[in-house]
Amino acid sequence: MKSLLAEAQVLSILTASHDDPFAVLGRHEEPGDNPRTLYRCFRPHTMQATLVDSSNPEGRWEAVRIHDEGLFEVDLPGSGPGDYHWVLKSWRGAEERVEDPFRFGRIIGPLDEYLWCEGNHLEIHHKFGAHPLTLDGVAGVHFAVWAPNALRMSVVGDFNRWDGRIHPMRKLIGSGIWEIFVPGVPPGAHYKFELRDATGSIVLKTDPFAFFAQHGLQTAALVYDLRNYRWNDAGWMEARARRDPLRSPMSIYEVHLGSWARIPEEGNRMLSYLELADRLIPYVKDLGYTHIELMPVMEHPFDGSWGYQVTGYFAPTSRFGTPDEFRTFVDRCHQEGIGVLLDWVPAHFPKDAHGLARFDGTCLYEHADPRQGEHTDWGTLIFNFGRHEVKNFLLANALFWLEEYHIDGLRVDAVASILYLDYSRQPGEWIPNPHGGRENLDAIDFIRRLNEVCYGRCPGIVTIAEESTAWPMVSRPTWLGGLGFGFKWNMGWMNDSLRYISKDPVHRRFHQGEITFSLLYAFHEHFVLVLSHDEVVHGKGSLLGKMPGDRWQQLANLRMFLAWMYGHPGRKLLFMGIEFGQPDEWNHARSLDWTLAAQPEHDGVRKLVRQINRLYRDEPALHDLDDSFEGFEWIDFQDADSSVISFLRKSPRGPSILFVVNATPVVRTGYRIGAPGLGFYEEILNTDALDYGGCNEGNFGGVYAAAIPWQGRAHSLPITLPPLATVAFKWHPQ
Repeated sequence: MKSLLAEAQVLSILTASHDDPFAVLGRHEEPGDNPRTLYRCFRPHTMQATLVDSSNPEGRWEAVRIHDEGLFEVDLPGSGPGDYHWVLKSWRGAEERVEDPFRFGRIIGPLDEYLWCEGNHLEIHHKFGAHPLTLDGVAGVHFAVWAPNALRMSVVGDFNRWDGRIHPMRKLIGSGIWEIFVPGVPPGAHYKFELRDATGSIVLKTDPFAFFAQHGLQTAALVYDLRNYRWNDAGWMEARARRDPLRSPMSIYEVHLGSWARIPEEGNRMLSYLELADRLIPYVKDLGYTHIELMPVMEHPFDGSWGYQVTGYFAPTSRFGTPDEFRTFVDRCHQEGIGVLLDWVPAHFPKDAHGLARFDGTCLYEHADPRQGEHTDWGTLIFNFGRHEVKNFLLANALFWLEEYHIDGLRVDAVASILYLDYSRQPGEWIPNPHGGRENLDAIDFIRRLNEVCYGRCPGIVTIAEESTAWPMVSRPTWLGGLGFGFKWNMGWMNDSLRYISKDPVHRRFHQGEITFSLLYAFHEHFVLVLSHDEVVHGKGSLLGKMPGDRWQQLANLRMFLAWMYGHPGRKLLFMGIEFGQPDEWNHARSLDWTLAAQPEHDGVRKLVRQINRLYRDEPALHDLDDSFEGFEWIDFQDADSSVISFLRKSPRGPSILFVVNATPVVRTGYRIGAPGLGFYEEILNTDALDYGGCNEGNFGGVYAAAIPWQGRAHSLPITLPPLATVAFKWHPQ
């Protein structure tokens, strides 16, 4: 009997251009006076196809080849079997049982479509991407992707010879979602989406929701089941939900996983997630940090982007191992009492052909107008925050890391570039908002929604804004008109401090106002003081290299500055290598200089960092009221001629801590400081101590206050100020 398929339909199946392949392939009942059931499959490189009734192996029907390319059809009278499979014989005689993907109905439901288009499907990663599951007793993988303007979409991979004709997908017209369930796809299978885009071009794209993917020149996604890992951090997660981040210490070690340490004898290879768990976690714990912040671990093709040009937003990079191995790293951090923060990049994405750029042949994720859609400085594209589906993609991604990977917080990259339409643009290169202003209203709405969603669903986490402008209320609640972040990087403190500390001590007297200016605004936001990777790259040199003088003075300046930083209000962040005074600028392609770190003068810096982290955690005065005027009090900031400043850190839960900084190489004996009251002032920190590499000038354990008025106070202390040093005293009142 001749096939009912028209020649045009046959051709469209052969060329993967049919707009509804499910209407042709699979099982179809033909009603009428002589009802019948038609079964069709298209399998190139197949000599013979046999339809088999899965519930009755005796029911077998050899298919008619209706096209030489491998289009087969079985025409049965009446209602044929609904539970069936194909047995395919290759030209070499090998037989293979194949379940028919075109006999399965849709999995994405109407509610999924509605919520996605509305921008509120916060668990869309459970639907999109590649998900192993079993339907009607058949194991396989469900694939789904959003590409509303694509003319055709197929999933291709090593399970179908990367042939886009074999598994064309069903399009859900109302939402632009494409889906298919492909039986028999094994875990670890490589796949991409092949589409005929809006321009008619055939292109390959990596799954935007892939959970695991290749990096570098090979860019396929891999099928990965995230349901198998068993967490062992219940105690941490329960305690985190009860913790108030605004009243807890936060000392952060910023890490680039690819260059923290490498294995030179094995071709300078990077450590795996499991090796990093064995080496990095004990190191961070020993130094007393409360958190590790990881530069982006989302999949990215170019090592030199340091992870900030993301192509796989839902995939931890395969450079270091599998998704579950990354989970193991996070899990072990939590078991050792260390939180994990991730750098997260919603500001922009790269133009790589396999990524999000012009995903379906149109500007789907990005703005079409380059005045809104491109960062010319970075050569990247900007998300269209005015599109509901794009905001949904990013919101779901943020929650994905917090919930699926138990991440404790997100440091949101380049927030200033998101907020301002004219960011790094000249007049005429940007489009004002509807009110004529330069604020990106859609992006502001997105940021506020992001913080509301993250804090609402994940108690105890933090969001941190890398925001370098004077935008008000970045870390204030959205219901007060703020952006809703938990914390803001204090870029002003960083810039002023580095400018001051790099000056020769003889000139610092003329710049005392720069180093004290930050206290005028220190309590306007919840700040994190940062000495990050941005300050030790691109010709800026290392932090040690910024210090003036010979090597001894450089190290003394560094120790003084780090202790000063820990006395200043605000949470703390240090980039890796700073903790032992690495003299070379950071290079992402090689390891930190661990040989140098073992030398006594550099190990002394590390011992100091260990001590100030311990004091910061243990002394309530150093973190309790970090963002309140009640937790800070100046003693004196006016002795610019001596380049000395002094201040108190306070808490109702513990003793006050007095900090005194001498920013010159002059030893000052009998230097009198106003004191808050009588009692013994125990010297709990001296950056000039011999153990840290100093010359051991100091106060022999502490000093008693005398009833001698000084600096407007009724009591005072005569202390010795070591050269280029910070000293701290714990007040034990009488």
